[in-house]
Amino acid sequence: MPEGDTVYRTARQQHDALAGRVLTATDFRVPQFATVDLSGETVREVVSRGKHLLHRIGDWTVHSHLKMEGAWRLFRGGERWTRPAFQARAVLTADTTQSVGFELGILEVIPTAEEERVVGHLGPDLLGPDWDADEAARRLASDPEAAVFTALLDQRNLAGVGNVYANELCFVRGLLPTRPVGEVEDVPALVALAHRMLVANRGRWTRSTTGDLRPGRRSWVYGRTGQPCLRCGTRLEGGELGRVEGQERVVSWCPVCQR
Repeated sequence: MPEGDTVYRTARQQHDALAGRVLTATDFRVPQFATVDLSGETVREVVSRGKHLLHRIGDWTVHSHLKMEGAWRLFRGGERWTRPAFQARAVLTADTTQSVGFELGILEVIPTAEEERVVGHLGPDLLGPDWDADEAARRLASDPEAAVFTALLDQRNLAGVGNVYANELCFVRGLLPTRPVGEVEDVPALVALAHRMLVANRGRWTRSTTGDLRPGRRSWVYGRTGQPCLRCGTRLEGGELGRVEGQERVVSWCPVCQR
């Protein structure tokens, strides 16, 4: 599932290509919105809110969530799509530019005035202009019995952390993923680290939480179960820890560096 930095970059890319342009055609390939036609409307902006995308078009918002397999791609007029047509859920056309949303986990068209109905539950957005670290720390600490890994993934606490960052944050702070939030000594420092990690990666498609962009060195623990810890050399352990947003969450940790 894409992390907040991926969705942020997608929004920027979509905004740069579409903002200020009049749509010449739209095609929403989900039954509930199949008859919606936004042609003639102007794309005002495209923004991210945590892991949600909001295409604001006239007085309407195309709200999408990429979930596990989703993506928005841009094509020139007549250019062959890079994914099968049957995976397309939305097609926005502005003259010679096509923006296609493939395999979107959520797709709906709502009045912009009703956006709070679909994203109002989210916590402070790590990459948003209104980022509030104090509020994020307060929300994260509000359920002291919750496992810190699960609490980090709860978008009601802070919006934008996915599986990659939850694993990496626990490692860098030396926390076992199962440690209760109430036993985390410095929740504000954990929140600050989450913010720094996402900000550091928001401008590049190759994500690194270690500061090293070489293959195999980009993450401390995520995707490395069974391999040696990059810090102490101990074999990394792994497993699953609950379901978040309908998906089992894979977790990896170092039994020496994390307590």
